[in-house]
Amino acid sequence: MDFDNKFFEFEKKMRTEKIPEVAIQNFKYYYTQLVEGNTGLIHASEVNPIKSLPNSETLPEKYAKLGKSALPHVVNIRLNGGLGTSMGLNKAKSLIKVKTNFSFLDIVALQVQQIETSLILMNSFVTREDSIALLSKNHPNLIQRNFPLDFLQHKVPKIRKSDLSPVVWEKDPNLEWCPPGHGDVYAALVTSGTLDWLIQSGIKYVLISNVDNLGSAIDPTILGYLAESNAPVLMEVVDRSEMDIKGGFPVYRHDGSPLLWETAQCPPEDIYIYQDVHYFKHFNANNIWINLSKLKIEMQRNENNLHLPMIRNEKTIDVKDKNSTPVYQLETAMGSIVSVNKDAQLIKVPNDRFCPVKMTNELLSVRSDAYILTSNYRLILNPKRKFTAPIINLDPKYYKFLADFEARFPEEVPSLIDCNKVSIEGDFKFGKNVILKGEVRLINSTNKQVTLEDIVIDDTEWVI
Repeated sequence: MDFDNKFFEFEKKMRTEKIPEVAIQNFKYYYTQLVEGNTGLIHASEVNPIKSLPNSETLPEKYAKLGKSALPHVVNIRLNGGLGTSMGLNKAKSLIKVKTNFSFLDIVALQVQQIETSLILMNSFVTREDSIALLSKNHPNLIQRNFPLDFLQHKVPKIRKSDLSPVVWEKDPNLEWCPPGHGDVYAALVTSGTLDWLIQSGIKYVLISNVDNLGSAIDPTILGYLAESNAPVLMEVVDRSEMDIKGGFPVYRHDGSPLLWETAQCPPEDIYIYQDVHYFKHFNANNIWINLSKLKIEMQRNENNLHLPMIRNEKTIDVKDKNSTPVYQLETAMGSIVSVNKDAQLIKVPNDRFCPVKMTNELLSVRSDAYILTSNYRLILNPKRKFTAPIINLDPKYYKFLADFEARFPEEVPSLIDCNKVSIEGDFKFGKNVILKGEVRLINSTNKQVTLEDIVIDDTEWVI
C-alpha cells in the first residue's frame, strides 16, 4: 500500500473524530517522517554539554520589579492531560492528594490566586471532566473569571508497529488514540482560539509547566528577565540529580545552538553517556516561558507547525498488557521549541522550581516532611534539611500502583527530614511515628507483611 492510501485511513479516522485540520496536517508531517525511516534519535556525538548559564538567583533586583509590573500580562498554563497510568490510575493524575489534603490541582489553583494571575489548563479528552469538576467545587472563583479555564490537547491515532496502519482495539476503542506529547500545546493554543484570545486580552507572556510540578509558580524575577530580554522563548534549567536519568535536558549542537535531548531520542548505545549526571549536568525543569506575540508570528510563518523534533515512542496499545498489539506513538516535547528557535534562551533556576511527581517514590518524598508547602503555596524542600531531595527506591511489586502504596501508608508517611536515601524491598506497612534518618535500606524477604510503628531507623540496612 502506498503512502497516500495508508495516510487516507488515518485521515478518515481523524475526520470522523472531528480532529482540527491543523492537527491532521501536523500528524501527517510526523507520520511521513516515520514512513521514511526517521527514528528521531539524536547521537551523543552530535551534542555538547552546557557549561554555564545566567542564574536567576544572582540577577539584579531590577528584574523582580520589572516582573511585578508585568504580572497583569502573564498567565500560567498547566499541562493537565496525563492520567496516572504509571501509578495504576485511569483518571487525571492532578487529582491525587499531595499535602494537607490538597491535590496537585488544588495547590496550582491556590498558587495563581495568591498572586492574582490566571490559570489555564491544557486538558486531554480523558482529564477534562474530572478536573473542571474539582475546580468548580473547590475554587469557584476561578470558574467565574472572564477567562478561558482550559483548552483541549489534540489526540492522534496510535500506529500499528508491524505495518504502520491505524491500530484497531475493539475491547476499548479509546485506546486507539493517544495525545501527541506536550509539544502539542502550541498547535492546541491556535486551534482552540486561546492564543488569539489571550493576545487580544492584553496577555503578553505565558509560563507553561506540568501540573504535577508544584515548584513552578510564576516568579517575578524570571518574568522580568524574559520581558527585558525580549526573548521569544525562555527555558528554565536546573542542576541534574541522581534521580534525573530519565527525561529531557538541554544540550548544545556543535554550532552552539540549543537542543532538547529526550530519553526516547537517545540510541541504546549512547544511554550510558546520556545518564551520566556528571557529564550532562543540567536538566530541563519543563517550565517554559513564551512571548505570545512572537509565538503567533512563528505559528503563522510555519502554517501552525513548528516542526519540533519527533519522538517515536514504542509501546503496546494497552500499556497494562504487555502482550497487546505493539504500536508507535508519535509525540513532541514542549521544551523542544528551543531546538527550532534560534533566539531561544536558557536560564538556570533553583532546584526547588523542579519538583515533579511521576512515580510513587516521588509522591512519598513530597508527602513527607522533607518538603513543605509555603505560605504562597509552593512546594519546596524543607529548609531544615541538610541534604538535597531524598533519593527513594520503592519495590515496584508492592508500591508501584497508588492503591498498593496507599494501603502501605494508611495513616501517615515516615519522617524523611533527616533522610538522604531510602530503599524499601519487600512488603512493609508503615504506621504512625516512623522516622528514617541517613541512608536506610529495609529488606523483607519473607512472605508476610511487616508493620513498622513508633520507631527510629538511622543509617541502617535492616534485613528480615
